[in-house]
Amino acid sequence: MSFIIRIIVSAVVAFGLSYILHGVHFDHFSTALIFAIVLAVLNAIIKPIFIILTFPITIVTLGLFLFVINAVMILLASKFVSGFSVDGFWWALLFSFLLSILTSLLYNEDRQRKENP
Repeated sequence: MSFIIRIIVSAVVAFGLSYILHGVHFDHFSTALIFAIVLAVLNAIIKPIFIILTFPITIVTLGLFLFVINAVMILLASKFVSGFSVDGFWWALLFSFLLSILTSLLYNEDRQRKENP
């Protein structure tokens, strides 16, 4: 159940960010749901491989290269999900940064409400 809630929160945040960021486009909310699922799969399978391969540069940049990896995950998701597009790398970087911050804030508040009724 927690996974489903996290996917829905990610989809809502991503769809909302597409209205704010002019370089990110979704056709429908259902596309945002598919995007959230694809992004979760990419983050579970591909992202750990990228992190291992780029570990030296991540160490040199003190972890800032992980933002680049997140942007690449967004760009990969845009290749797999029709109806979702990103206008370039910098839009993907900004989108991934805002998506991770807002998703973690919203999901954290949801978890705190469940722990303290």
